[in-house]
Amino acid sequence: MRLFKPLYERALVWAGHPHAERYLAGLSFVEAFIFPIPPEVMLAPMALAKPQRAFRYAHISLIFALLGSLVGYALGHYAFEALRPLLEHLHLMAPIEQGVGTLRKQMTEHWLGLLLVLVLAAIQPVVPMKFITWASGIVGVPVLPFLACMAIGRGKRLYLLALLIRLFGKRAEQVLHKYVEWFGWAALVLLVGLGVWWFGFR
Repeated sequence: MRLFKPLYERALVWAGHPHAERYLAGLSFVEAFIFPIPPEVMLAPMALAKPQRAFRYAHISLIFALLGSLVGYALGHYAFEALRPLLEHLHLMAPIEQGVGTLRKQMTEHWLGLLLVLVLAAIQPVVPMKFITWASGIVGVPVLPFLACMAIGRGKRLYLLALLIRLFGKRAEQVLHKYVEWFGWAALVLLVGLGVWWFGFR
C-alpha cells in the first residue's frame, strides 16, 4: 500500500500553487502533531522558485510549526489523561505511569540534558516532530523551555535550508540530497548517546 509517496507528491503540487504560503503554513502546523510529511518538502521548491523569499518561507514554516507543537503537546497531555480508564482496564496503566514517573524524575535531575535532547530531536529528521511534542506533553516538560527547544531545533533545519538555497540556488538541492542523511544520522547517534547518559548509564 502506497502512503507516503502520494503525500510527498501532493506536497510538491501545493508548492507550486498560488496560495503556496498558506499550504506551507498548514503543512508546518499539522506536521508538528500528526502529518507524516515534513514541511521542507514544500519549502525547498518554493525557495528554489523564489530564492529572495527563502527566509520569509522559513519564518512562516517555523511559526506555524511552533503553533502545531503546542497542539501536539496538549494532545499528549490530555489524550493520556482521557485514556487512563481504558489503560487501567487493560492493566497497562501501572507500567506506563512507572515509565512516565521515571522520565519526570530524570527531567528534574538532568534538566540541561533534557533540553539538549529535545533540541537534537527537533533537529534530526529521523524522529518525527509529532513524537517529540506528544511525549513532552505526556511527561510534562515546562511549556516555555519546550517551545524554545523546538524553535532552536526546527529553526536550524528550516533556516539552513533557506540559507543553502539563497546561496547556491538549485545546487543546494544536490548538497542537501548528498548530506542530509549524514546530518540526520549523526544527530540521531548523538541523541541516543545523550539519552543513555540522561537515563543514568554514564
